[in-house]
Amino acid sequence: MEFRTGYIAIVGRPNVGKSTLLNHLIGQKISITSRKAQTTRHRIVGIRTDADAQYVFVDTPGFQMQHQNVLNRVMNRTVTQSLSDVDVALFVIESMRFDARDEKVLALLPRNQPVVLVINKTDKVSDKSTLLPFIEKVSASFPFAAIIPVSAKRDSQLTELVQEIRRHMQEGEPIYGEDEITDRSERFLAAEIVREKVFRLLGDEIPYSISVEIEKFETEGGMRRVYAAIIVDRDSQKPILIGKKGEKLKEIGTQSRKDMEELFGLKVYLELWVKVKSGWADDERAVKSLGYE
Repeated sequence: MEFRTGYIAIVGRPNVGKSTLLNHLIGQKISITSRKAQTTRHRIVGIRTDADAQYVFVDTPGFQMQHQNVLNRVMNRTVTQSLSDVDVALFVIESMRFDARDEKVLALLPRNQPVVLVINKTDKVSDKSTLLPFIEKVSASFPFAAIIPVSAKRDSQLTELVQEIRRHMQEGEPIYGEDEITDRSERFLAAEIVREKVFRLLGDEIPYSISVEIEKFETEGGMRRVYAAIIVDRDSQKPILIGKKGEKLKEIGTQSRKDMEELFGLKVYLELWVKVKSGWADDERAVKSLGYE
């Protein structure tokens, strides 16, 4: 069997499970997840290498219809750029939910490339007989190459999805080494892990406009030393992140360190603090300085 390789964009509105899908497809957590919508802000590349194919997945931010600040305009540009250069696009929607927000993303999809409709979170559908009419309704909206219902969280139907993707890829040599899982640096991944913990532990208490800046990232023998600042918009947000007697910040740090150690495969020393940068999400220079292109 010939070896195939290709780029696959994962697109959809916020909070349909794109990052969870990416993590489960490559078998390693590299893209952050939380119940808070719009968690992914960057173009994340995840690499899966099998015996007969190499899949280079591009997880994109959820396309933003609201909050039109500089940060969100940059994120939307990332989505459209990612779509222009792939072999296959996976359009991810949530089971039994298809509305104007999904239709706006659908309008961006290429007509000259295969688009696979991925209906995620099927485990949440109690009456499975309702799925078929839902699939028929959505399939009438676009000439999809295939439609695959999955539960990314439970690894359900992911093998079928990977087989379908392979059908649309070209014959070719691998682009990355077989042990590589992402093109992102450890420094970048460390910042993303901290950001995920902030969203997971604080939920709605903290606004969407927080970021994480790695001020120092050092390798010392078999250890990584990470010094990171959590960037907030207003002074009033600082005590929320720090918590009573520093407990909340300590918990964010502990959980982040454990995830980093698991991902990097070695010991991590992590130091965290909170910094205020007023209005950073609407300041082009600040957005660029924090790594958003």
